[in-house]
Amino acid sequence: MNADRIPVVICALILTVVVGMITGPRCGNANPFVWWGLDRLCGRFGDRLNKKSRGHGDLVFRGFLFCVVLLLVAMIAGRYGVFGFYLEAVALSLLITSGSIWFILLRLFFALGEDAGIEGAYYGLSRSSRVDLNSVDDYGIVRTAMGYSAIAFDKGLVSPCIWYLIGGLPMVLIYTVLSFMVWRFGRSGHGSGFSFVPMALEKLMGFIPSLFSGALLTAAAAVTPTARISNAFLSWWKAKDSAPYEQGGIVTSAMAWPLDVSLGGPVRDISGACLPNNWVGAKDSTAQIGRHHLKRAIFMNVIAHLLFVLALLSAYVYAGRMV
Repeated sequence: MNADRIPVVICALILTVVVGMITGPRCGNANPFVWWGLDRLCGRFGDRLNKKSRGHGDLVFRGFLFCVVLLLVAMIAGRYGVFGFYLEAVALSLLITSGSIWFILLRLFFALGEDAGIEGAYYGLSRSSRVDLNSVDDYGIVRTAMGYSAIAFDKGLVSPCIWYLIGGLPMVLIYTVLSFMVWRFGRSGHGSGFSFVPMALEKLMGFIPSLFSGALLTAAAAVTPTARISNAFLSWWKAKDSAPYEQGGIVTSAMAWPLDVSLGGPVRDISGACLPNNWVGAKDSTAQIGRHHLKRAIFMNVIAHLLFVLALLSAYVYAGRMV
């Protein structure tokens, strides 16, 4: 990793927190801005290529070609995009997300309280997580929000920042394209062959960073009110009651186990497809979670962000840049 890029990451993170909390999600999408842009530019074209009538092999080949084209564009943009410190921080801020996630979580928190009926409180969560909230009850809405916040912390912040530290804008753009395709077409691992190649490549790039994200959430559980830190450590070994990587993996478990809740479960995505997602959590945990559980998840997510910044600063000091 290049320690000289750490200040850029911190500046980009501060920018996304401030702007995201002020403006909220763009058109209801709290994911990185580039995800939203790619969805608007080529999302429908990808849907046309991803036809159910096609065979599995044909869909795999189509998804491979579609992914290659986007990766080539990303590599060219990263290779020839030369920026100064501030412009590079702005560019990186478009590839990560943080404040807009907190925005939709807080709107949902207030909507579930006495001031129920806040306009757009559920729309942003549905668009961002690609889950049809009409397919679940109020408990399912909170489960979706908590699971999405953990996955977004990993795929929308920690993983792209790590790849930026390793390879600069070219590498983070490559990862962003792959994570976008997984979000848009992967359907939590239940997608067609069209998403097979990008999901495999994203797992190759994202598996190790996801362990770091899970470690940060586990550490955040230690200071989260009423969280069970013993369960936080057990979540790393209990593979039977954990989610596969495509459904959040260790980051979902790191959110569910210490808060003593069950996340996941079957849902329907916004395209109408049924997703038989796994249940994640300890055996004695509850799936009937509400506003107070969401409050603890928000607190845990914020602490994990602070710990991530602390880890970056520690690495900067260790590299001798602040001596």
